Amino acid sequence: MSTRPLALITGASSGIGAELAHTFADRGYDLVLLARRRDRLERVAAQAEERGAAVETFTADLATPQGLASAAERAANGDVALLVSNAGNAGYAPLKDVPAPDVDGLWRLNATAPVTLAHAVLPSLLDKGEGHIVTVASLLAFSAGMRSFSSANATTPLTMPPRTLYAAAKSATVAFTRTLANELAGTGVGATVICPGRVATEWSAGQNQHGPDVMSARDVATATALAVERGDTVCVPGLAKAEALERLQEAETDLVSDGNRSVLADRYQPRP
Repeated sequence: MSTRPLALITGASSGIGAELAHTFADRGYDLVLLARRRDRLERVAAQAEERGAAVETFTADLATPQGLASAAERAANGDVALLVSNAGNAGYAPLKDVPAPDVDGLWRLNATAPVTLAHAVLPSLLDKGEGHIVTVASLLAFSAGMRSFSSANATTPLTMPPRTLYAAAKSATVAFTRTLANELAGTGVGATVICPGRVATEWSAGQNQHGPDVMSARDVATATALAVERGDTVCVPGLAKAEALERLQEAETDLVSDGNRSVLADRYQPRP
């Protein structure tokens, strides 16, 4: 019987998920790898086994109620020490152009699944007094007010993708994980949200694979593993100065404190 801790990784058939599987196998974990594409999942599993991990594969589509329910049942089995909710789909489009049948599935995959799986695995982690929950979000979670941004290494501004549904889902994931981390303080169980920028994967039809300022999936996986080891709550793999996260929290505190008043602000007072 293996004495290695067990990591359940969703979206593990390619890209960041595959690199997460390799990275945590190298760091002494056995794996449950979950994705929709069994053939590619088996390939990643074989590579992880070559790294010394015992690997179980689990095929499910987390965008469907049935797939998410089956994944939650596996997560609740009591043997998972590390949950990594990585599965996602950009679905980049103006909201008016998203087909109505796709709205629920995209939201379920990007926002509901990390919550459902965390809820499923949490009782056993708390009983053991150890373990970790990781969600993979995106820098786009912080982009709601941005129309475009400039890259220091680019000669022209880069237009943000149409992302209303995706950014909302990832913002929810960030808020969920940060709040959960506070809730879990002192229990021995941690929570970390990963917020990468553009990554060289098949994501969004592979449009970032050869662009400037694009991080490798391996580096994102490395940052994830280190963030788990250190107990970071928010991990932005490409962020050079962590003070930006401190300023974000200060701004949030100021907004909530200053906005919580019993009278209307002057700018909302009726004018005679």
